Amino acid sequence: MMKDLPKERLDMFCYQCSQTVAGNGCFMKGICGKEPTVARLQDNLLFTMKGISAYNYQANHLGAKDPEVDEFLTKGLYTTLTNVNFDTEDLIQLGLDAGEASVKVMRLLKNAHIEAYGEPTPVEVKVGAQEGPAIIVTGHDLKALEELLKQCEGTDVNVYTHSEMLPAHGYPELRKYSSLKGQIGGPWFDQKEVFSKYNAVILATSNCVLLPKDDYKDRIYTSGVAKLPCVPQILDYNFEPLIKQAQELGGLEAEELTTVTTGFGVSTILSLAPKIKELVESGKIRRFFLVGGCDSPNPKNSYYREFVKNLPDDTVVLTLACGKYKFNDLDLGDIEGIPRLLDMGQCNDAVAAVDVALALCDLFECELNDLPLTIVLSWMEQKAAAVLWALFYLGKKDMLIGPILPAWANEDIVKVLVDNFNLTPIGDPKEDIKRILGE
Repeated sequence: MMKDLPKERLDMFCYQCSQTVAGNGCFMKGICGKEPTVARLQDNLLFTMKGISAYNYQANHLGAKDPEVDEFLTKGLYTTLTNVNFDTEDLIQLGLDAGEASVKVMRLLKNAHIEAYGEPTPVEVKVGAQEGPAIIVTGHDLKALEELLKQCEGTDVNVYTHSEMLPAHGYPELRKYSSLKGQIGGPWFDQKEVFSKYNAVILATSNCVLLPKDDYKDRIYTSGVAKLPCVPQILDYNFEPLIKQAQELGGLEAEELTTVTTGFGVSTILSLAPKIKELVESGKIRRFFLVGGCDSPNPKNSYYREFVKNLPDDTVVLTLACGKYKFNDLDLGDIEGIPRLLDMGQCNDAVAAVDVALALCDLFECELNDLPLTIVLSWMEQKAAAVLWALFYLGKKDMLIGPILPAWANEDIVKVLVDNFNLTPIGDPKEDIKRILGE
């Protein structure tokens, strides 16, 4: 069961209209009759639609569109207005409808990425600085990265990925550029330290950008939807100012390099299906774990590293999004040639993990919840709601989530999620592993 929620937390806070209590906000039942659970489910729907919009925006820029996704976003947003929908059950169904739209839009974006850049394949990525002028790219926008790489070809400027841009190395049509040198830094929240440390130009391409420190504010740029006060925004992918400044800065000094592996696309994993089936049926692979999501500096997020470190040698870990930075430096080895750690990409690549799971269901002739697969999610920001409800829509049960519950989940919503999906908060990593494996 879920942990008890703090007694002092507000049931709701709504300030949508002029009828709010004392002109400030309704923090229990609203004057209009809105109940706390309705308000929380409306918040949840908004957060989920924000995530869908992020994926939809990136897909649209690659020329991919789905009118059904656009129609849902319009309907869902309208539903959250004052005096439109007070029906708890319908708002839960709208959450599941949002999950369906999330699956559609993530698949739309994934297919657009593959069409533009090829199917990802495994690749070892150098981590650390190499000698020469440098530009570090953070965010999620692969199109912006490609346009930068094109313009850096033939120059002495090296391009490095940061955080959620790491999976870009898996795409053949991106790693063909000689200017794509490697990865610097890890999850989104280390950027202030990393960007201060390296004498490089920075390009922020989407969400996960932080307000810059003064020591690199004069060498950071944004593009796409990302924008920072008093920071230049690049329009029409003209990256000449970044290249020029990178050369003027003089570049980075070489440091000792490590490597991480990424690029395990659906085709790569499914090409191993016969071997995987053999290993599962012989008991050499006992269970698969999808461990990923949004990383954060919360000390409780150390759970995910301890969880992966303590998994038995007969288990395989799939991962995606920046949650992988808690453990993607670990050498887990392999099981007769099947790597025990498979990095499948960005947060929007969750649909790739879904497609692998559904393919494994066909392989083993079983339903999704009968598959030897446990999903362990790290929750941080609003966009993660789109992935969470996508999994609910697909009917996936027995998922773990942490390090804390989403704040929109009051006791009524928690009951629904527990009763219908057995959503469970993370606990002690070793004890959770024992419970999952029935030990």
